[in-house]
Amino acid sequence: MYFTSDNASGVPAPVLDALARANEGFAPSYGADPLMDEVRAHIRRLFEAPEAAVYLVATGTAANALALATHCPPWAAVYCTPIAHIEEDECGAPEFYTGGAKLVHVPGADGKMDAEALATRLAGAASVGVHNVQKGMVSLTNLTEAGTRYSPAEIAALSAVARAHGLPVHLDGARFANALVAEGCTPAEMTWRAGVDVLSLGGTKNGLMGVEAVVIFDPTRAWEFELRRKRGGHLFSKHRFLSAQMAAWLKDDLWRDLARHANAAAERLEAGLAAVPGTGLLYPRGGNMLFATLPRAAHARARAAGAQYYPWPHDQPEDGPDDGEISVRLVASWCTQPQDVDGFLAALQGQHAPV
Repeated sequence: MYFTSDNASGVPAPVLDALARANEGFAPSYGADPLMDEVRAHIRRLFEAPEAAVYLVATGTAANALALATHCPPWAAVYCTPIAHIEEDECGAPEFYTGGAKLVHVPGADGKMDAEALATRLAGAASVGVHNVQKGMVSLTNLTEAGTRYSPAEIAALSAVARAHGLPVHLDGARFANALVAEGCTPAEMTWRAGVDVLSLGGTKNGLMGVEAVVIFDPTRAWEFELRRKRGGHLFSKHRFLSAQMAAWLKDDLWRDLARHANAAAERLEAGLAAVPGTGLLYPRGGNMLFATLPRAAHARARAAGAQYYPWPHDQPEDGPDDGEISVRLVASWCTQPQDVDGFLAALQGQHAPV
């Protein structure tokens, strides 16, 4: 009954096996390994982007910050939602790696940026020239930090606003696979065909030990990214261990299968919560993550049974009156089992877990 984060899950056997194979013998370093050639070719095929530049780093923060820095000057703004990961969870890394770019909030419902709000924000930006922060780029997240998802049409609408102001678009895809399989579209439809210029393709939340891809659809940006990655300390010497993970994840569509499993577990959880009196969802479920309100009495029963999840926001007190409620975040992973979900639902209602 572990629903704190998909970061907390282990690594699937095919990836561990690939790491063991990569450990044999010697291989060129710094990304010149043959496995990286496979990864690059595979991602280009998946995204129908034969000229795309593809790079690997070990963390989502590095992927996002380096992608932004490659596309946004230090005197400009990155437009994002108030709950974007780059705003709330990266300790100023985007500002640091860009050399000072400012994060500017654009509102919207259910964690998604609103296209009209973006147009309004951009129309009023840099109105007195050199005295203002300039327009830089737009950053979206799919799945969003509220667990909702953008459709390709919604991304395209936001990208069109960005394009009207000459701005590139970044997509933080820490849970890109979950959004993709839920939406039932192709990788190209959710990215460059919808106007995305650079993608942070997340693997760590979907089963990998620690690797993310940065996919740059305009290859003229590639050399700058390489320099920034090296200067920022994110070019691995034993790069083959990043490549091996990503290659195994992509092979035979494992990445999509893992995301489907996580989404299905969250769907089972969503259906079960609907039958628990006093519970409710704060946002529509877009993939493998739910935000829900629980009666405090049910919350206490789940905790007593060993269920792990986060109050959301984190500063809520765990204890409170039995007739009150608490809001929580519940995240299913690639290895969440039906009995994990059913046991949690039974605990909420004070029942024995089904056998």
